[in-house]
Formats: sequence, structure tokens, C-alpha cells
Amino acid sequence: MPRAGVVCVYVICGLWSDSQPAATNAQATAFDPAPGRASAEGGELVDGLRSLPAPVPALVGGDAAALADTTAAVGARLVPAAAIIVLVVLTLLFLFTGSVLIPVKALVLNLLSLTATFGAIVHVFQEGHLRGLVGDFQVTGTTDTLLPVLMFCIAFGVSMDYEMFLLSRIMEEHRRTGDTTTAVAFGLERTGRLFTAAALVLAVTMAAMATSGLTPLKLLGVGLTLAVVLDATLVRMLLVPAVMKLAGRANWWCPKPLRYVHARFGVSETAAEARPGAGSKAVA
Repeated sequence: MPRAGVVCVYVICGLWSDSQPAATNAQATAFDPAPGRASAEGGELVDGLRSLPAPVPALVGGDAAALADTTAAVGARLVPAAAIIVLVVLTLLFLFTGSVLIPVKALVLNLLSLTATFGAIVHVFQEGHLRGLVGDFQVTGTTDTLLPVLMFCIAFGVSMDYEMFLLSRIMEEHRRTGDTTTAVAFGLERTGRLFTAAALVLAVTMAAMATSGLTPLKLLGVGLTLAVVLDATLVRMLLVPAVMKLAGRANWWCPKPLRYVHARFGVSETAAEARPGAGSKAVA
């Protein structure tokens, strides 16, 4: 690893770089932070350099600066992006189910599985635990900002896809019987094998990336595999049915103004279900 030092020197006879005269209208200083670019110390170094007063405009570049800029850019847009995702998901699920509780339940449980996945990623890749289980990799003490964002997009989309499959079968049986417990059991029976097979195929595919020698690919592989397994087992097969069973008739509650919205703009699997009054009975 190259040693930290100054590569350009300004002396009485001018600016010299690599033992050669250099232009005097600019000056460059290179640092090699010992902890590495993806470390917290590297980010602190960038912030410290940028905060130093200078008589002329000064720019800080390099890998550590690029990572700091990427983190700042993602953080600045994180809240608006999250708000848009939440609003769109809640709206579409409401138009599909005609329920107020079910969309909120779906969003909370999906985020719960993703939170557990991100916690495991921090525990393994950021803090360096269980290296013998997932394979050797470089521990930097931090996580590249783009990787959790990419993981969230893929895992959240897959999770919502599974949610729609399960809800469609539950709603189908609830329209036929009007009983929530029976509908939940029917939905699990109809989709259980499908979820298991789909999750197995996807998990094996994602796990292939975990064998990579590149830490970012290994992180994505481990994270997405864990997210798929958690969603298809703990969330879809246990938490979703349990919450719907406990909620009972409240699953289908919808205030009167929103009932008109669903009757007018609701989406369904068949045209017959889209007619007002043909869907699941709303609880006033």
C-alpha cells in the first residue's frame, strides 16, 4: 500500500510534482487514509478537509470523497422516495382489497422482514461476525450506501408480489364464505407450495452471488437470500395469517367515503369482482 504523503511540493523555484516542474496555478495534495475509503475515518477526513478555511477554492476528490458525496445524495432524497413508495403501495393495495387495515399490515410486515435483513447485514459485513459461515471478505466497518438501497428495491418488490398472491386467494375465499379464519387457511393452502417453490428458486439464485470473492456481490447475495427466506417463511406463513386471524372482521373495515372510491376505481382479478358490492363485504 502506498504511504501517505505529499506528491506536490511548492518551493522557492516553483511547484514540483514527481521531480518535474508543474503549473503554478493549482496545487494538489494526496492522502492515503490508513483505514480505507469505505471507513468512518475516511468520511471524517473528507469532512475535515472540506471544512478547512482556504484562500482559494479547494476541491476534495478520491474514493472516500466520492463515497461521502454518494451517501449525502442518497440521504437527501431518501425521505421523499420513501414517502412516494409508501403512498403508492398503500393506494394500490387499498384499490385491490378495499380495506384500510390490510395495506397497512402488509407494509409494516414487509418492512419488518427487511429491517431484520439489514440488521443481519450490519452484524455480518459491517461488524465482521460469522465470517467463517459466509466466506472471507474485507471488513470495513461501514456499508456502501448504494447496496442497501438496491437490496431494498429487489426484496421489497418480491415481498409485495408474494403478498398480492396470498391476498388474492384469501379474498377469493372470503367472498365465498364470509369467514376470515376459513379464508386465511384457504389462502395458505392454495399458495403455500407456490411460495415455497418460488422462494427456493430465488434463494438459490441469489445465494450464488454469495460465493463471489467480491464483497459487494457477496453482501447482495447473502442479504437477498435471507430476505427471501424470511419473507416466504416467517412473514408469509406465520405473521400474516396470525395478524389477519387476530384482526377478524376488522381486516375488511373501510369508512364509507373510501368505499365509494374503491367501488369507482378498485381493481380486481375479474370484471365481475370490480362491480360495486361484488367484493368482500366492508365492515362499517
